[in-house]
Amino acid sequence: MSSLPRRAKARIQTSVSEDDFSYISELSSASEDDKEDSVWEPQKKAPRSHKQPASKESKPKRASRVKKNTPQLSDGSEGVAVKEELNGSVAIADVDLEEKKTKSHTVHTRKTVMTKRKIAAPRNKRLKADGETAGTSNLESGCSSTEMPSTSTMQEGACKKEEEDDFTFGQSPVKKMKTEACPQGQPVKFPSSANNIKGEMEMNWDIVQVLSERTNIELWVCANIIHLLNDENTLPFIIRYRKELINNLDADSLRDVQQTLEELRAVAKKAYSTIQKIKKEGKMSECLLKALLNCKTFEELEHVSAPYKTGSKGTKAQRAKQLGLEGAAWTLLQNPAGLNLLSYIRPDVKGLSVLQDVETGVQHILADMIAKDKDTLDFIRKLCQNRCICIQSTLSKVSSKKVNEKDIDKFSLYQNFSCNIRNIHHHQVLAINRGENLKILMVKVNIPDGVKNEFCRWCIQNRWRPRGFARPELMKILHNSLDDSFKRLIYPLLCREFRAKLTSDAEKESVMMFGRNLRQLLLTSPVPGRTLMGVDPGYKHGCKIAIISPTSQILHTDVVYLHCGQGFREAEKIKRLLLNFNCSTVVIGNGTACRETEAYFADLIMKNYFAPLDVVYCIISEAGSSIYSVSPEANKEMPGLDPNLRSAVSIARRVQDPLAELVKIEPKHIGVGMYQHDVSQTLLKATLDSVVEECVSFVGVDINICSEVLLRHIAGLNANRAKNIIEWREKNGPFINREQLKKVKGLGPKSFQQCAGFIRINQDYIQTFCSQQTVSSDQSHRVAVTSSAGVEVTGEKQAKKRSKMTVDVVLKPNPLDQTCIHPESYDTAMRFLSFIGGTLYEIGKPEMKQKINSSLEKEGIEKTAERLQTSTQTLQVIMDGLSQPESFDFRTDFNKPDFKRSIMCLEDLQVGTVLTGKVENATLFGIFVDIGVGKSGLIPIRSVTEAKLSKTKKRRSLGLGPGERVEVQVLNIDVPRSRITLDLIQVL
Repeated sequence: MSSLPRRAKARIQTSVSEDDFSYISELSSASEDDKEDSVWEPQKKAPRSHKQPASKESKPKRASRVKKNTPQLSDGSEGVAVKEELNGSVAIADVDLEEKKTKSHTVHTRKTVMTKRKIAAPRNKRLKADGETAGTSNLESGCSSTEMPSTSTMQEGACKKEEEDDFTFGQSPVKKMKTEACPQGQPVKFPSSANNIKGEMEMNWDIVQVLSERTNIELWVCANIIHLLNDENTLPFIIRYRKELINNLDADSLRDVQQTLEELRAVAKKAYSTIQKIKKEGKMSECLLKALLNCKTFEELEHVSAPYKTGSKGTKAQRAKQLGLEGAAWTLLQNPAGLNLLSYIRPDVKGLSVLQDVETGVQHILADMIAKDKDTLDFIRKLCQNRCICIQSTLSKVSSKKVNEKDIDKFSLYQNFSCNIRNIHHHQVLAINRGENLKILMVKVNIPDGVKNEFCRWCIQNRWRPRGFARPELMKILHNSLDDSFKRLIYPLLCREFRAKLTSDAEKESVMMFGRNLRQLLLTSPVPGRTLMGVDPGYKHGCKIAIISPTSQILHTDVVYLHCGQGFREAEKIKRLLLNFNCSTVVIGNGTACRETEAYFADLIMKNYFAPLDVVYCIISEAGSSIYSVSPEANKEMPGLDPNLRSAVSIARRVQDPLAELVKIEPKHIGVGMYQHDVSQTLLKATLDSVVEECVSFVGVDINICSEVLLRHIAGLNANRAKNIIEWREKNGPFINREQLKKVKGLGPKSFQQCAGFIRINQDYIQTFCSQQTVSSDQSHRVAVTSSAGVEVTGEKQAKKRSKMTVDVVLKPNPLDQTCIHPESYDTAMRFLSFIGGTLYEIGKPEMKQKINSSLEKEGIEKTAERLQTSTQTLQVIMDGLSQPESFDFRTDFNKPDFKRSIMCLEDLQVGTVLTGKVENATLFGIFVDIGVGKSGLIPIRSVTEAKLSKTKKRRSLGLGPGERVEVQVLNIDVPRSRITLDLIQVL
């Protein structure tokens, strides 16, 4: 569409679905429509309000007529319209609902809402998004919305360089709400063809509003993220090429929004399925429907729907209602003077035989009403926020009988534990949950008695106060109802909510920590150009060794027995191999016998045994190498090789190119997480796969030499598409430019858009290939013409052959294909080159960087972007792509493996000794550091302060990741328990 539709024209009525509960959507959206129409009211269109509504057939056509350059009105106080609660009664049976609301200043007459499902015809749901999208995207005062089909039309403030924005290695930064009239990254209005921002589920709350509240991100950013995700955009693509739409959010923050959005949609989906089940059973009521549509969490939904589950015996309140006591309960509240409980006594009916049974039944009904009232629950939750709520854990009474004594000792810290829920750490929550699951600990939430007393006082004086004088015996029933409701219903609900919230937050933080550690590990700086010897240590079965070339080719594999009394004889074999292959770097896995193998090589190096080679060694994590060695991928890559020797090859390749080797292993097997088996496995897998895709995409791959395993992790690609790309490459030769990707089977426009910017094509290799192909193609063309002389071919087929040959001839390399610039920005890049006086052949050269810097000094990035009619973020990507050399790899700025020549023992350590080490793992309670003594030391999290972090690295949090080198001081040594406590001095 060339322009956005006018709000007044785009507003249409709620579509009526064939589903049994489609009328809920109409009722819940009525209040929003009234609210939004009062905001969007162009006065010059007022005379059209007397027009009669168009027919159903013409409705879509009216919505599609728009006027170009129509100014959009926006109010700074208006956010995304929030659904109001259902105030009117909801009819469950099939009835006609008519809504005739007329306003003096409305743009057009609203069409009468008909909910009779017999005559309801399905309408185009996508049209509904037109009106709703306009309301959700115009959120800042003074900013007129403009159409934003791509990134090349936005005017934004300056942003940081791409390398700094793409990766965040610590915790997510605190996101402050924008308060300026026109903030950086102004609200963007999507075309009316965008997907419905609220999906198919209509609740009594607005998903954009709730998403913004839970993630603390601006409303307009949340609305844009929902549209981008609905349009099947991948996170790497959004982060790099749609920065202006998400206000420069980092990867972790964007991933958090995505996960929260999926959770909200899952709640809405479950709520609708619950409504359908209850409706089929004929148990639906007005209050129940309203309560279900108000639920925002699974805990609230479970609390409301529990009594109506199939197979449930029913609650005490339901049984009392079946006896006909609901009227008595309502009378006690509304007209207590007219209530006579003696009239409800039925001697022959169980539950009504005596007055006490009647009072108990009324009490249960009142308790149920109190526990399910939204205002009451909101009050008690707000009350708990200002009080000290503690979580307590004690040793279970039955634990000593069924659980191993060693397992009980692991939870000694939590056998008499108590902590405020606002102060408890995430790792403590996970530890308590694990102890409870193992039947070692008993856990409970302690709510002070003062909360109950204040709650009961508020209910009696405000919410549940009888309308009139109530006799003492009736007030006693009401008091008993409040006590019963709090003790039996509300207190367990609050405990479940507190535990669920603590567990959810702890799991998310644990998964995020795993993701940050994994990203740091994947982005470890490669060590190219070296011949490496990988060693997989072992005792009885020997140490497996493998020597690989600088291009990762396997040169030699063998097994040596270093720890069976044959060390001297095996040393001669190792020396001969190192000299024959000119290998001076040994990579040792950190598995069984690692310490002894390290001492063996360190001793030989100290004796200068490998002269004239200057041999060094490093210790590398071998987590997951054994699993990979027996996988189908390893069998396909190294057929006929023993799985034990495959592990040695994998260990060596992890130093040469960590990213290319670690993507072959399932992320959760790499082992840099915390409580990874206790968290949601679905959430863990989704997060880690997303981190791998992010790392591989931002590093980029050379399409003509990369492996299929690496290619499948590129944004927009999967296993089938990667396989098709490799097959196309093998059949047709290397890719000349990015446009050829469109010829691959299964790679449509959307997939091409997502993956194109992360795929590189080496220009030197392509120019060599094209020069060779020019000669061979001429010869093959002459042969083809000669051979086809004796074959009868129709004119149509000859035309097709000629056209195909013409396409192949004009296919030329594009130097921009070796950069991070997306093909959608090639036109802007060419205009920028023309503006600075550069050429395509200067890409990556110092002259190009000088021209870019001189141009920015004269005019600045904002004015240059305005001149080129693009955003500053897109222009920054273009400048980075043009100035970076062809062999640029930002992983070189990260930490490399720590190569050593000597070894130290635990007994050599003394308190106060200053050492350098490498971060091995980061957790929520501390940092584990390998200081070369066989056991990792722990830096408590309290010792990691901002002043000790490296100032050269622009960190956004206090987090440290695997692979970083640190300087530490020994604080405590516990030799029997093999524990070392360290203090962080600085990050090197």
